[in-house]
Amino acid sequence: MPTINERRWILTGFAWMLLAALPGIAGGQVKPAQAAELAERRVMADLAELADMHCTELVIQEKLTSNGHTEGKEQAQYDYLVMIDGNGDGLLFNESRRETVAAHHKQLPMMVTNGFSTLQLIFHLYYRNSFNFESSAEDEAGGESAVPVHFSEIAGQRAPAALALRGRVYPLNLKGTAWLDKQTGDVVKMDASLLNDMSDIGLRSLSIHVEYKPISMGKSPAVNLPTKAVVELETPRQHWRNTHIFDAYKRFSAVAEQDPKVKILAPVPDSDKDKDQNAAEAAPDAKEKP
Repeated sequence: MPTINERRWILTGFAWMLLAALPGIAGGQVKPAQAAELAERRVMADLAELADMHCTELVIQEKLTSNGHTEGKEQAQYDYLVMIDGNGDGLLFNESRRETVAAHHKQLPMMVTNGFSTLQLIFHLYYRNSFNFESSAEDEAGGESAVPVHFSEIAGQRAPAALALRGRVYPLNLKGTAWLDKQTGDVVKMDASLLNDMSDIGLRSLSIHVEYKPISMGKSPAVNLPTKAVVELETPRQHWRNTHIFDAYKRFSAVAEQDPKVKILAPVPDSDKDKDQNAAEAAPDAKEKP
């Protein structure tokens, strides 16, 4: 969780997940009755690839006036990387950002958002039991036929998103719609908002919009990745909008170089170790005998 500034609203979502093996999607078109199940499998497959990638993230923070005009704006660019850690039962999912182009800081308070690009994790096995899903008739998304899946969070279940404000953390219960590609089951876009009224803490409205696109890298199969996330929050007196744009996806790789001054000794086979040990033990005896 980021350090909380009293002047800032901090929204965070989908900080950790649980991975498990699932069978692949059968051929054919996505049917409304099976849409949520197919989305789960697609999300699981894509997340297995996500940890091997990094990209460029452009973050635009805006403070808006009551009539929707921009009062203040900050923009920064980052190297964006997803890190997965843990064991076979539970994995920690974190976003890592390294600023490459700094924002021009102003005195106006800004909203801090992270994690909402992975809104499709509501279909993940770890969160599936936290939501009700209902499919409807075919619609259009991104110029293609899509199956809308409406979702609403179940009271008392684990909440995948939260609001940090003045030293306290408030769960955010969500409802909305995900549009799934009719042919593949990939999430094309998602819209979400608050399920319950939160005006008692000063939160009048929250809207989340995320867009996804299959990205091909080399000969590997395309991976469905976030390309844009827009989070808008409004209180009785203030209005903010943050836009995250993801581009230039590449597979993450590390290069290691050996210092030529460091010598690496080849390991001694166990059989040779036994011979050396026997020789060392026999040597004193040989010296003691005439």
